[in-house]
Amino acid sequence: MKLPSENIADTGAPAAAPETTTAGGTSQTVDAADAGYSRSLKARHVRMIAIGGSIGTGLFLGAGGRLGIGGPSLAIVYAVCGLFTFFMMRALGEMAVYRPSSGAFVSYAREFIGEKAAYFTGWLFFIDWCCTIMAETTAIALYLHFWTLFQSVPQWLLALITLALVLVLNLLAVKFFGEAEFWFAMIKIAAIVSFMVVAVVVILTGNQVAGHTPGPALITDHGGLFPNGWLPAITLTLGVVFAFGGTEMVGVAAGEAKDAHKIIPKAVNSTFWRIALFYVGSVILLTLVMPWTAYSGTESPFVTFFSALGIPNMGAIMNLVVITAAVSSMNGGLYATGRTLRSMGMAGSGPKIATRLNRHNVPFAGVLFTAGLGIIGILINYVWPSQAFDIVMNLAAIGIAGTWISIMVSHWMFVRRAKQGLVQRPAYRLRGAPYVNFVTVAFLVAVVGGMWFADGIGRPTILLFLGICVLLTLNWFRVRSRIRKTVGDPYEAGL
Repeated sequence: MKLPSENIADTGAPAAAPETTTAGGTSQTVDAADAGYSRSLKARHVRMIAIGGSIGTGLFLGAGGRLGIGGPSLAIVYAVCGLFTFFMMRALGEMAVYRPSSGAFVSYAREFIGEKAAYFTGWLFFIDWCCTIMAETTAIALYLHFWTLFQSVPQWLLALITLALVLVLNLLAVKFFGEAEFWFAMIKIAAIVSFMVVAVVVILTGNQVAGHTPGPALITDHGGLFPNGWLPAITLTLGVVFAFGGTEMVGVAAGEAKDAHKIIPKAVNSTFWRIALFYVGSVILLTLVMPWTAYSGTESPFVTFFSALGIPNMGAIMNLVVITAAVSSMNGGLYATGRTLRSMGMAGSGPKIATRLNRHNVPFAGVLFTAGLGIIGILINYVWPSQAFDIVMNLAAIGIAGTWISIMVSHWMFVRRAKQGLVQRPAYRLRGAPYVNFVTVAFLVAVVGGMWFADGIGRPTILLFLGICVLLTLNWFRVRSRIRKTVGDPYEAGL
């Protein structure tokens, strides 16, 4: 079938999304929201987007505060959450191989569940990344205060300047985004590998760090794996889910990638091993070179370690790397939300202006909309500079969990439709479906529910999230008639 022309997409005119063709007895859906994009992301870009999505502020900054709460048990939490992250990515990867789409999980929710599911999935993802961008701007401002030069500059102003710079980068052609993410990811990988090499050398040579002799005794002599008991470790899971947020970005990138059917499986398959090496391995090494009590949420644990070694400028260099990780996360967030809003706008469930592309084939209106809401994060930095990161991180983590639940449910419906002979599953697939889907959804629901008992801002965050859900529900009744006109009868049952 023929997709709507690029000119129609540029003007924001409604288009049926998605539409279905039939071949070989099974249906194949084409999402009109994918029209107009330049598929110029190369294999190395997508691989690094996948890697960059799994290495960000959650590790470089968040690990310090989490170590201070749960101690060495954080490594176990990372491993468990990493396993469920891999299940989610494998499910998303299978659907991306079946049909690459820049709308990703929103487009799949639309096809396999219904437009109502696509509506809530899209807006949850949008809220997630708006909050994540707020968290990252906060983190960058904190990192910059590491240097005396920036300590006199207000935190909110540093956050605003950073947001403006990343916005400009996102309005350029997608190949510039891919190239930027490639080098951001390379810097992050080089930093983590450098830390791990230095830490292993320190452990093997027995050189003291800040008066402590490295080795297993730093764990056993400071309370063992669970120094504060099991409960703190359990309450850390929501923050770890936030740390892994961004891994789903590879599904969005598939829509603008060359040879997505070959690239996506390789990118997804390596996710679990990246998590095991970079997250679990780093936490284990951090607790072997210094006591877990030496780390805090106000400074990257890697900066703490290198500063303690007394190596000239290493703390400053690592701090610069941490800033790179945060900028990378912001860059990816603006990229993904712009594409998601366009997919929703084409279906009528999002703002119509979000469907427009600029001359670089970038959905500039959606990117600008996300950046505009990022100003809220600047205000939070102005009013509550000491709590800004925790407030927006918790809200973002709930959005991430909601997005992942949607992915697992969409995949479950995809598998069920395949058993009915309506679609054909690719050779690359999530093994153990639908049972793995059920377990993953239950885990994510438990993680969000556990936030109620986590800390002082846990309950207010959940109540705020419920308030957002009420507003989204009210807005659904406002836009659903428009969605019927745009999408048509196939989704009547899902409204």
